[in-house]
Amino acid sequence: MTMLRSQPEGERDTAAPAPPPVTPRTGPLAWARDLAMGMRFAAGGGREGWIRTTLTAAGVALGVAVLLLGASVPTLMNAWHGREKARENLGQAHPPPRTDRTLLYTSVDTTFRGTSIRGRLVDPDGAHPPVPPGVRHLPGPGEMVVSPALKELLAAPDNALLRERLSSYRIVGVIDDQGLLGPKELTYLARTDSLGGRGGYRIDHFGKNWDPQPLSTPALVLVTMTCVALMTPVMVFIGTSVRFGNERRELRLAALRLVGADVRTTRRIASGEALFGSLLGLLGGGVLFLLGRLLAPSITLWDINVFSSDVSPSPLAALLIAVLVPTAAVLVTLVAQRGITIEPLGIVRKRTPVRRRLWWRIALPVVGAGLLVPMAIRARPTDNPLDATRLAVGSTLLLFGVTALLPWLVERVVGRLRGGPVPWQLAVRRLQLSSGPATRAVSGITVAVAGAIAIHMLMTGSQAGFAAAYAKSGRVPQISFWGHATGWQQTERALDALRATPGVTTARGLTSANSGRMPAPGLDTSRVFPGIIAVGPCAELRKVADLPSCRDGDAFVTDARAAGVRTIAPGATIDLNPAEGYGEPSTTPHPWTVPPSARAAHLIPVEDGHRIYYDLLLTPSVLDTSRLSKPDMEILVRFDRDAPDAVERIRNTAARIDPTMYEGSSIDNPHDRQYTGVRNALFIGAVITLLLIGAGLIISTVEQLYERRRLLSTLDAYGTRRATLGWSVLWQTALPVALGLGLALACGLTLGSLLLAVIGSGVTVDWPVVAGMTAIGAAVILFVTALSLPPLWRMMRPDGLRTE
Repeated sequence: MTMLRSQPEGERDTAAPAPPPVTPRTGPLAWARDLAMGMRFAAGGGREGWIRTTLTAAGVALGVAVLLLGASVPTLMNAWHGREKARENLGQAHPPPRTDRTLLYTSVDTTFRGTSIRGRLVDPDGAHPPVPPGVRHLPGPGEMVVSPALKELLAAPDNALLRERLSSYRIVGVIDDQGLLGPKELTYLARTDSLGGRGGYRIDHFGKNWDPQPLSTPALVLVTMTCVALMTPVMVFIGTSVRFGNERRELRLAALRLVGADVRTTRRIASGEALFGSLLGLLGGGVLFLLGRLLAPSITLWDINVFSSDVSPSPLAALLIAVLVPTAAVLVTLVAQRGITIEPLGIVRKRTPVRRRLWWRIALPVVGAGLLVPMAIRARPTDNPLDATRLAVGSTLLLFGVTALLPWLVERVVGRLRGGPVPWQLAVRRLQLSSGPATRAVSGITVAVAGAIAIHMLMTGSQAGFAAAYAKSGRVPQISFWGHATGWQQTERALDALRATPGVTTARGLTSANSGRMPAPGLDTSRVFPGIIAVGPCAELRKVADLPSCRDGDAFVTDARAAGVRTIAPGATIDLNPAEGYGEPSTTPHPWTVPPSARAAHLIPVEDGHRIYYDLLLTPSVLDTSRLSKPDMEILVRFDRDAPDAVERIRNTAARIDPTMYEGSSIDNPHDRQYTGVRNALFIGAVITLLLIGAGLIISTVEQLYERRRLLSTLDAYGTRRATLGWSVLWQTALPVALGLGLALACGLTLGSLLLAVIGSGVTVDWPVVAGMTAIGAAVILFVTALSLPPLWRMMRPDGLRTE
């Protein structure tokens, strides 16, 4: 029988109480404490930790800067258009009567060596005329105020021809920023006392009601694709940047598990590290954005140049970027933690092979192509919100499809590779075991290259279309001028002056005016297309029509229009004072009878393919041109291309004849300069993105080497050559990049071809850009390999086998 000994009373009193149950740390306070600990780790991780944090911040900063610049575009365009609306008024629907507070105002734009110059003439009616923004008071007669850029251009030594063109006016001031679209705009405002006879508009204020016209299909496609091509790599790059240095972070989290932290705590700490880098990137992106604002005045895209103050995102957009970027960094980190198990003694990655499914990866580009193919087959104007949305969504899905397909493609390709040299086998085996880190970094390269190829194809096709159109219309070296005239004598003097200009080969011209049908019961004369009368001597008339014979006093009815729509016939009475335009209110008629002796004449086709629509040809004695309501002079000048500055000398002569004459020519193609500037900017942006992604690849490669340092030391102990492992690092980087570039090339060419079909243009591939992007991708591979070799040599030491 067992005896039970009772515990003494003193011993019972000194017994230790049971410990309380362990409760997990939860709640907002625990979240904040763990996030703060992660941020301390990121900030105090030594040199290597700061390198990883800096690289993450640099990637996020680049993305934030691009997002802020993109968010500034609406504000920028509103400010740009607002200044244009505030300073302009080319005619009012109901012209005001002449008073002390009105003036005559007209456009005198010109072009100098391919550069457009905006000019305006004013002629005040009294002592208190309206003044446009940016000008304190109107200049005096024969004076002008100019933009700072135009003043600098006029002062250049080799611009004597431009100074001669504007020599009628003396510079007395500079236009302030409020009156300029941008700091590089070339514009001037001059005053004259003889604008009344030149058809100026009478206005009583500056500022106009202006509704922007919808973008044309090519412009809409180009703007949409520019946004997609810029934003898609940025989003991928931000997601990749916050995972720089992930391997070293996981080892630190395993150490935290060893001292008692649970899995949820380690995930929150990892989120804090990513949050710290993203917050630094947010600040850095703000700094880059401010620096970009300072550079804005020196950049001109599509002839749009703005002030630094115009580049400003809306407060809501800036707030969304400030909130969403750190949130995205935390979410990406949490998603990355789901693929590993952090144990106290190390990292256990999911060993169960997860077969990457193809259906949803292929669905993204298929759906994107499905949205774009119908638009490409039925090429029609794309100027409504639905088509614009389809275009943006389809392009984005195609580009994101590249990033989704790349991991599957790398896994399938490396899974089928067998044999080969030892470095190749080492690289392939490493990718077979874990291809995720390599494909994540390369996905940024893939989407950036695909977007760049597509948008360069779109720009090259559009630019080629403009170049072909200008080459066709500018095949014959000629310039046409149109201006107000009082009669044939003024037109004749203008022709004489132009023929005396150096470089001019021929010049022809006529005085023209509209005519209409006489009022009749049931006839709305405002809805009848006007006929065109041309007055000139027989020598000039023979240059536009085949005449049987001609002498002063003859008249000719031409075949400009079909017989059923002609309004002019021999013996018919016509109105010399028709409505100003089709659908405009009728005016008091001025009847005139076409001579019954008028004969038929056949118009000569113009060499450049443009038809002439003169309905009635008259010699000067047949009709007193003072009876015409608003006669014009129409002049066509041909010149010698080899004559130095022939075009600018012709423009100077035209300015002396009448500065308000309008010029029509296909000599200067402004689109070349516009598209070239945008293409160069995009190419530079793609290069910068690729270099930053290359830096991320370096960090990823070095950390993978660090994770395998024991294996590397083992290989070194067995006598493996350094060159063997160096080549294995090269192939390990090159294989995913090569597959990514091939995928990017296929996607970019497909997307570019679809977009060119949408705008109705032929498929044109910018092969130099494609080759350049491919070469940069190859250079990134060599760059990553070269910078990864020194850490590789340091880790290939036998002392790496030592353990504790």
